[in-house]
Amino acid sequence: MKIKVIAFDADDTLWVNEPYFREVEERFYELLSDFLSAHNTSRELLKVELANIPLYGYGIKAFMLSMIETAIGISDGKIHIQVIEKIIEEGKIMLNKPIELLEGVKEVLWHLKDKYRLVVATKGDLLDQERKLKKSGLESYFHHIEIMSEKKEDDYKKLIRHLDIKSDEFLMVGNSLKSDILPVLNIGGSAFHIPYHITWEHERIEATDFEHPHFKQFEHIQAILNYL
Repeated sequence: MKIKVIAFDADDTLWVNEPYFREVEERFYELLSDFLSAHNTSRELLKVELANIPLYGYGIKAFMLSMIETAIGISDGKIHIQVIEKIIEEGKIMLNKPIELLEGVKEVLWHLKDKYRLVVATKGDLLDQERKLKKSGLESYFHHIEIMSEKKEDDYKKLIRHLDIKSDEFLMVGNSLKSDILPVLNIGGSAFHIPYHITWEHERIEATDFEHPHFKQFEHIQAILNYL
């Protein structure tokens, strides 16, 4: 490996994220329990979220708007204004959550910062991701921050051009096979997969037991230090 740049996904790779969404979803299902079961509300919410990604992108604000749209649709417009207010309140609480770093993250960044250029490559809402990075206390470890609207092959190619490196000099570390791993391998980069115990439905793909010379999977982020 002739890696020059290591990029880290942020949500559920550097810090806790998805569990907060799950907690709010559970309370959202309860708010709509008079209209639909939790299982069916979950299905409707996911459909709305996926339809709205081209308009709103990813993140908490997009999530709030999708919950409101789902509530209006499920209730046929009869949802009480207090439920809408509660959804907005839940979103604001999420936006103000403290950042909980995952175990070992600071240690890994400290060990790697003088050997490689470290970057953040994450998707989501620009303002929210910038806020989380500042709150995390990790900003000083990174040479560059890339907040992407999507994480597909062309998006990674653009990032690699910006970093002025070749694809085989780029390593991506993340928890999503769909967004962090497969696109990078497809363009000639390297990728380390660190699964998180909760994955958003949109990021799930069928279990992939594939062999690739530039791919490794680890149970914990600290294990990557054995290979770098």
